[in-house]
Amino acid sequence: MSTNAEKAYALFQTSLGQEEGVGEWFTVDQARINQFADVTIDHQFIHVDPEAAKATPFGTTIAHGFLTLSLLTHLDTSIPKGDPERYSGIVMGLNYGFEKVRFVNPVKVGSRVRARSVLAKIELKEPWIQTTRTMTVEIEGQPKPALVADWITRLMYG
Repeated sequence: MSTNAEKAYALFQTSLGQEEGVGEWFTVDQARINQFADVTIDHQFIHVDPEAAKATPFGTTIAHGFLTLSLLTHLDTSIPKGDPERYSGIVMGLNYGFEKVRFVNPVKVGSRVRARSVLAKIELKEPWIQTTRTMTVEIEGQPKPALVADWITRLMYG
């Protein structure tokens, strides 16, 4: 393992179980929902037909759960990542997957969402450092989050 990776691993260890930060708000509008429907070929009325969606318990269209999940890559960019030394010497990072994903509350069109990150686990997986972060996507003004996911990434250091 590289010296950079050893230093990073030690720094990650000191942050285990702690909140890394909270990102900026992002608006989920109908155009984005429609674009996602087109890309995924999922045009269920609850997502793309505002008139028909009025008759549902939500009273409006809602974002696809997988759209909300896919927004994690963007929402994560505005979250402070703690000590920048943890990323010194990084060659690349890879999305490894999710341990668990739960869609807790639908995101109504026009809602603003943001992500909150907690470093849940850190492991050495030669030649990688594997992080698991519990990501919570909050909906502005709602007591329950849109989703909670344990996101696994792998980091390689030079």
